[in-house]
Parts: sequence; structure tokens; C-alpha cells
Amino acid sequence: METIKRELTRGGQFLVKETKAEDVFTPEDFTEEQQMMKESVKEFVDREVWPKKEEFEKKNYALTEEIMRKAGELGLLGIAVPEEYDGLGMDFVTTMLVCDYISGATGSLATAFGAHTGIGTMPIVMYGTEEQKKKYVPRLATGEWFGAYCLTEPGAGSDANSGKTKAVLSEDGKHYLISGQKMWISNAGFANLFIVFARIEDDKNITGFIVEMDPENGITLGDEEKKLGIHSSSTRQVFFNETKVPVENMLAERGMGFKIAMNALNVGRIKLAAACLDAERRVITEAVKYANERIQFKTPIAKFGAIKAKIAEMATSAYVDESASYRAAKDIEDRIAIRKAEGASHSEAELKGVEEYAIECSILKVAVSEDCQFVTDEGIQIFGGMGFSADTPMESAWRDARISRIYEGTNEINRMLSVGMLIKKAMKGQVDLLGPAMKVKDELMSIPSFDTPDYSELFAEEKEMLGKLKKVFLMVAGAAVQKYGPQLEEHQQLLMAAADILIEIYMAESAILRTEKNAKRFGEESQKEQIAMAKLYLYNAVEKINTSGKEGIAAISEGDEQRMMLMGLKRFTKYTNLPNVIALRDMIAEKVTAENKYCF
Repeated sequence: METIKRELTRGGQFLVKETKAEDVFTPEDFTEEQQMMKESVKEFVDREVWPKKEEFEKKNYALTEEIMRKAGELGLLGIAVPEEYDGLGMDFVTTMLVCDYISGATGSLATAFGAHTGIGTMPIVMYGTEEQKKKYVPRLATGEWFGAYCLTEPGAGSDANSGKTKAVLSEDGKHYLISGQKMWISNAGFANLFIVFARIEDDKNITGFIVEMDPENGITLGDEEKKLGIHSSSTRQVFFNETKVPVENMLAERGMGFKIAMNALNVGRIKLAAACLDAERRVITEAVKYANERIQFKTPIAKFGAIKAKIAEMATSAYVDESASYRAAKDIEDRIAIRKAEGASHSEAELKGVEEYAIECSILKVAVSEDCQFVTDEGIQIFGGMGFSADTPMESAWRDARISRIYEGTNEINRMLSVGMLIKKAMKGQVDLLGPAMKVKDELMSIPSFDTPDYSELFAEEKEMLGKLKKVFLMVAGAAVQKYGPQLEEHQQLLMAAADILIEIYMAESAILRTEKNAKRFGEESQKEQIAMAKLYLYNAVEKINTSGKEGIAAISEGDEQRMMLMGLKRFTKYTNLPNVIALRDMIAEKVTAENKYCF
């Protein structure tokens, strides 16, 4: 199989194994078919969605449903669904690509699309019986039916397994009677089918059920929620009152609901990152167009240094987010292919493939959702007073971006999960953290080398810096595990600091590897702005890691040990040649303003 020729690291191993540039997948590697898919989705959004942006702000739920039907007719709702259930059966990278480009114009459609294709459809594809798949999946894949996912309850938010909704077996043993209340249910207003999680008797874990929408069967909807953003995304409470569900509509087996919910979230997290990418690109393009047209003091504001700095940082965020998202997507795709080659079924292969990179999925969810908020915020600032007006696209983009940090597990939960999962993998022997952490400890005791390194090759110093940043993580996380052991999960602020180091390493490395790969094949000159973005992001990452590192070190050490670790931190975050950040920003901004759009 051609795809597996490249060296594939396992989830979380990026920390301890060097990844070669030629082994990462980049957006420049899209196949001709993927490019065509990208263009057709962009064309669909530019024609059907972008011109109706104002309508989406007026709580026009019928418009969202109409666009979803059109997307279904084009096959866009069935991208990830196998062909035998009327889907297109596309690979994982293509499903990311479609999610990316369909989601950029408005958060309302992004939410409807994500909820339907992800958590509304995939649990049946992944866990359903053959009968369940044949009955329901083709309707969902074509947009004849729409799906919604009922997990969250008034008292159970981040603690998904604590739901109170009950499922009681009927006396004749043919139905479960479901009673309870679910909230924040996306697509509730027009869903034909709900994936519902409920508890049978006093089971430790919840169970999943496929429930058809029928108001005659004890299902009622609350009013549409009044929300900060995603105004045309239907969000309602759903009440079940002894709703009869045939026993054959149980999803997987009894008590499997929590596992289904958690695995759905892993896929949801990387797809959420994808759903923020085109939103960033579109905001940057609108901001740059405005900055080129807006004249102040007889000069377009795009020429002012303060605005250039914003444009450069915005473009850098989008470029890095794209680099990391598609790197992880291809790793997942290749892991799925390996599982299939070993004889696993489609659903089993996909589940295990995504689960392998659950750490990266959490990293991306946090990093990209926060960058998207930053980009939209700076977009408002570039527009100035006009940015605060609902007549420009910035204000709605900013409001829509805000939900991304809450969806699919809050960013706080995902930060703690990323480090927690990594430590669990280390305990299971899947990622060797202990060996490298001990080496870092030894290095702290040794005298540093004073040789002048050779940085003549592209990114030589940056890659050395990445190696040092990985040592910062190993130093801080290693000392934290040593100090607290299994109790580490109770020290949330410490986990958050470690997670910020982890996130910055993955994102910075992804941009550097993408750019190095492209510089090798297209020539350095053609990539000079991309090289500037990779360097700029790393510089910012070093600053953040320095701050988080100090926080972590102060929390876990004192006296001589602390002094030694702080010296290590200083050594590991020190450039030999400090980059000229202002010059880098100028170069990036000048390219973007000359093209009058996000152009990478």
C-alpha cells in the first residue's frame, strides 16, 4: 500500500522521536481528486452560504436546514460514510477537507454539518449492527434525514457519564422506556433521529440508543435557545417521557455508551479544528481587503506597522493550524489503512486509528479554536469601529468562534486530557517518556557545550530549538509525575501548564516540517514567507513555553532542585541567533496585502 511507505510515528511519539519533513503530509500533497473536492465545496459555500451571511444572523433555522439538504444532494453529508450505505466512502483527509471548507462562512452551518455528519451519523456507522446501518445510515448520508446527539444534561456537562436519563425495560421485554432531559442539542429542531444516552437500572456506565423523532412517542422540544453566536443553528432541549424504543435500537451493548461518547469526541475534536480553518482564512481575507481600502493620513492602513503586525500574526496562526491539522489527519488515515490491512473491519479500523492519535486531536482542538478566536478578534480591531458593527462580517465571526472553545469538551478538559493520555501511554509502554526524561535530568547535571553550532542548513537552529523545547516538557512533566504520581490529575493548574508546552511543540514542529518539505521540493525562494511564518510561530512558542515552564517548575520544586531546573529552562529556551521578529512580520504582511487575501 503506497501510503504506508513513510515512517509513521504513533500518537504522542512526536515528543520523543524526530519526525522527518518527508514523513509529514501537507496541504500541498492533496491529490487531484482532493483539490477538485476542495474547489467544489468552496464554490458551493461561495454561492449558497456566503451571500446569505446576514440571513444566518437572523435565526433563520429553515435556511440552515435548506442548505443542509442541498449539501446532502451533493453527497457532502456522506463523505465519511462507506459506499454500501449510500455514502462516498472517502478517506480521512478528504473528510477533513470537506469539513474545513464547508464550515468557514458561518458557524451556524458549521455546527449543523458537524453535528449531523459527526456525532449524529458516525456512532451508527461505527457501532451499529448491520440492520441498524442499513435502516438508518443511507437516510442520514443523503440528507433525507438529519441526526442529533443527546448526551449533555442540565447537571452533567464535562462529566458525561453522570447523566440521570433512565432507560427501563418494558414488561414484555420488547422496548426500553426512556425518560429524561437533554440540553444544548444541536439540530434538535429539524432532526429525524437522535442518538440518546441513558442509564439502565444502576449501571456504572450509560448506554446508547437510536431514537426516531416522534412527538406522539413522548418526545417534546424546548424553545430555541438564545445564544451569543451560531444564531441559525437549531439548539434546543429535548425531553423524553417514557419514549418507547425497540430493544434492537440499543447501540452496541449495554453500558457501552460512555465509550461511544468518548470515541465520538476524539473524531469531533480534530474535525472541530478543521471547521475553524476556513473561518480563519476568510476573516484574514476580509481584514486585508479592508486594510488595503481604508485610507487614514493619506495612506492605506495596511501600510502601517501596527496593522502589519496583526496581519502577519493572523496569517501565521492560520498557516500553522492548517499544517498541524492535516499532518494529524494523514497520520490517522494511515493508521486506519494499517488496521484494515491487518484484517480489521472498516469501523474497527477507524475507531482505533483515531484513538491512536487522541492526544493530537485534543492538542488541535485547543490550539486551533483559540487561534480562531484570536484571528476574529484581530479582524474586528483592523476594521476599527466598523468591526464592532453587525454590518461587517467580523462581528458575527467573532461570536461564532467563541463556542469552539466549549464544544467537544472544553479547552480546559482537553488540556488536561492531552497530558493525562500521554502519561497513560507512557505507563503502558506505548511512548517511552521515562528514558528521555532521565537523560534530560542527567543533562541538567552536566556542563553545557560551548561549541559554535553549524546552522547553515534551513531550519537547523529551529530544529535544535524544538529538540530543546521537548526537553522542557520532559523536565517539567517528569518531575511532576515523580512528585505526585497518580495524584497528578488533582493538580489541574500544573497539568494545564504542561499541556501548553506540549501544544506549542506540536504546532511549531508541524509548521517547520511542512515548510521544510515544501522548500526542498519547490525551492526556498518560493517559500520565503512560509519560512518566516514558521520562524515567527516558533519564537512566540518559545516565549509561551518559558512562561509555562517557570510556572510548572515553581509548583513542583524548591531550593537547589528548583535552581537547577530554572537554569535548564533558560538553557533550553535560549536562541543562539535571536530572530528579527519585526522583519519576519513585515515580510509576511507584505505578501498577504499584495495578494489582497490569505494566500498560502
